[in-house]
Amino acid sequence: MRPLVWGLIIVVTLVIQATLLPLITAGGVRPDLLLLVVVSAGLLLGRDQGVGMGFFAGLLQDLASGNIFGASILSKTAVGYIAGHMERKVFKEKILLPLMAVLIATVINNTVMIVLLVSLGFKVDVPTAVDNTLFVLGYNAVLAIPVHQIIYRVAKSELPDPNG
Repeated sequence: MRPLVWGLIIVVTLVIQATLLPLITAGGVRPDLLLLVVVSAGLLLGRDQGVGMGFFAGLLQDLASGNIFGASILSKTAVGYIAGHMERKVFKEKILLPLMAVLIATVINNTVMIVLLVSLGFKVDVPTAVDNTLFVLGYNAVLAIPVHQIIYRVAKSELPDPNG
């Protein structure tokens, strides 16, 4: 694991998510690039990398957003763990893998966030939150494969050689 490289990827992703993505929102909803990076890193490099990336991405997202501190940490770390747990059970080169994983991860991430907010006593309009999740699903589905290909290129040197 090259922590400096992965840390830089998270920071650049956060900057893009905070500055460029608000320009392409639909109804105030935008894709979650940090989630896409966490899922791809977990799928490619395993549970430890997924958890580490999820924690760091969630920490920076919580610090940058001003939302409830810890909510993104919890949801992104959980998603990184689940994606990383699947690392040995999947073919890394398959193109549909990141798409399916991102769809599942988006639902998990948003569900954790909604449940956490409700359990902490915040008023959450659940039907609107579900609608927003569907928009995020669409955005993330469009960006899942390109983001995964970028992360795959960065992670290639850390992947075990399939030929032995």
